[in-house]
Amino acid sequence: MSLFRIRETGSSFFTEILAGVTTFLTMSYIIAVNPDILSSTGMDKQALIVVTCLASALGTFLMALFANYPIALAPGMGLNAFFAFAVVLNMKINGAPVTWQMALAAVFIEGAIFAVLTLTSIREAIMNSIPKSLKIGISAGIGLFVAFIGLQSAGIVVNNDATLLGLGKVFSVAQDGAKSLNINMLLSLLGLLIMAVLTALNVKGALLIGIIAVTGIAAYLGLVEIPEVYMSQPPSIMPLVGKLDFSLIAQPEFWVIVFTFFFVDFFDTLGTLVGVCNRSGLLDENGNLPRAKGALMADALATMAGAAMGTSTVTSYVESSSGVAQGGRTGLTAIVTALLFVGAIFFTPIVNMIPGYATAPALIIVGIYMMVSLRDLNYDDLTELIPSLLGFFMMPLAYSIAIGIEFAIVSYVVIKILTGKFKDISFLMVLLSVLFIAKEIMA
Repeated sequence: MSLFRIRETGSSFFTEILAGVTTFLTMSYIIAVNPDILSSTGMDKQALIVVTCLASALGTFLMALFANYPIALAPGMGLNAFFAFAVVLNMKINGAPVTWQMALAAVFIEGAIFAVLTLTSIREAIMNSIPKSLKIGISAGIGLFVAFIGLQSAGIVVNNDATLLGLGKVFSVAQDGAKSLNINMLLSLLGLLIMAVLTALNVKGALLIGIIAVTGIAAYLGLVEIPEVYMSQPPSIMPLVGKLDFSLIAQPEFWVIVFTFFFVDFFDTLGTLVGVCNRSGLLDENGNLPRAKGALMADALATMAGAAMGTSTVTSYVESSSGVAQGGRTGLTAIVTALLFVGAIFFTPIVNMIPGYATAPALIIVGIYMMVSLRDLNYDDLTELIPSLLGFFMMPLAYSIAIGIEFAIVSYVVIKILTGKFKDISFLMVLLSVLFIAKEIMA
């Protein structure tokens, strides 16, 4: 285990194993959700299940070996929806629809651009140019975003026509006046209570225990079906492998697609790496990310490999913070998660048995855990505080990590300039601000 330097990080073999299992369970929903979204384009759903597992396992293995970080990768939520609904199902170039094969080519090119930028250290330079206050705000903002997603998944926060958001109801009323108990929300609240108490008592595996407990209760009540335990023959991935179509590469509209994939992937990855590593104490004394090049290259290569296999952009997952909350500090956590993704190819019925309301409380606890970093902000310097908190608020409100980073960086540069604090601004921060403003004007 010297490869992962477990003792140096203050972790242990058992803790890393536990963290890897927790991360996998928290993000295992992607095995069902990604194929469901991408299959709407006509892609083979059964092949997508296997490809999702393989791409996730490969990307997570690369993160462990290249960077020794406890961060897992998988096809990105949001990016897969953009791939399916915005590009393939709704976009036309020269009057002809964009096929899923063409969209895969755009993802592959985006990953290749990422790899080139990583080799030239541009991505690392951008990451390290972001001020410490913004990194704190980004980390906490991701925490708020994760908690918000968890509250939605649990049914605790719901859509409300009057105020956009509202509190979920314990009883729902049908048109005939009959009342029914919202058992899913109650089970989530029970899971949240279990996890909160066990976490406060420093019980190892608190989140994992909570997930298993809620799933077990749901199975006992007949809310989830207990599958047969057997190893199934995985479907063939040949309907998807190597189907990239580069025929639109000379069309300007095609490069708009590439840029959109690139932009969202870039800043989602940046935000996730900074957020998760900041909360786990993996940033150095200057607030920079050691071994950033390895982490970014893992992300880029995973995206290229994923596209070649037949899935949308593979990116770092913020749910990795659940494993970090359980004490994961090294690549061994990622290795365990990757192995579980491989195993899931043969046991997808068991993985899919875990309901969303069982993992939702883990996201809420993790979000709270990440928001603790706000205590490190300098509340006396408003030129640092305001941009940081703008990024913090905008991530969940815009439902985008990338948008939160945009608001943080642009407001930081503008406020610093207008208050005469030019020495606090780097050239890269100014350049990023100009690019962000231009992007929004042209959107």
